[in-house]
Amino acid sequence: MGKIIAIANQKGGVGKTTTAINLSAAVGVLERRTLLIDADPQANATSGLGIDPESVEKGTYELLEHNASAKDLILQTNSPHLDLIPAHVDLVAAEIELVDTNNRESLLKEALQEIREEYDYIFIDCAPSLGLITLNALTAADSVIIPIQCEYFALEGLGKLLNTIKSVQKLHNPSLDIEGLLLTMYDSRLRLSNQVVDEVKSHFPNMVFDTLIARNVRLSESPSFGESIIAYDADSRGAENYLNLAQEFIRSNEELG
Repeated sequence: MGKIIAIANQKGGVGKTTTAINLSAAVGVLERRTLLIDADPQANATSGLGIDPESVEKGTYELLEHNASAKDLILQTNSPHLDLIPAHVDLVAAEIELVDTNNRESLLKEALQEIREEYDYIFIDCAPSLGLITLNALTAADSVIIPIQCEYFALEGLGKLLNTIKSVQKLHNPSLDIEGLLLTMYDSRLRLSNQVVDEVKSHFPNMVFDTLIARNVRLSESPSFGESIIAYDADSRGAENYLNLAQEFIRSNEELG
């Protein structure tokens, strides 16, 4: 049965969607059947994989509303072994429309049951908020990856997110694990970057991925071409970082499994 991993942080600009696109693409390149679900109304993961959100007729909105089956929403991407359930702008309405629904936190979990067997890993790119859609992702997920940028205020908001995860564990999903904290936008030349790495590792020993995602121009360019960093520039530092992360992720999951 496929493992479901939410990629979440209510802070924007921490490399969350970059990680969702490139980690799922890298896991696919390593020949694991992979699905990425775009659960962010900004639909950046959708456009970052070369699909125009304006052209999307059905996606995560219909999945949450149970107006279409997950199988009918899956699109193939140009990236090996990577499928996508896209988002379009209507997804923003789901936060309001689902408020009065029974079991509103479990709608995504229920919708994904029919396709879990089809994939090794299902990643969910969450919105930069702790609203109902993100709550659905955390309730559906087996684990969560939390990207943290190597900048001032890096730990700001992390306590709030960890408290949200605790309440999800308590109320909706007792088996939710933290897959790991991922340090992004790392610049080895900056003392601050190194201080943040040390600080996060000292606060959260054994929870931080060994792989650091370095600042990389090619990495920030690739979404505008609708490609993962591996397709856009396989020799770049960004591609190397995300392939290393994918190997680390697979190793920890499949050795344990």
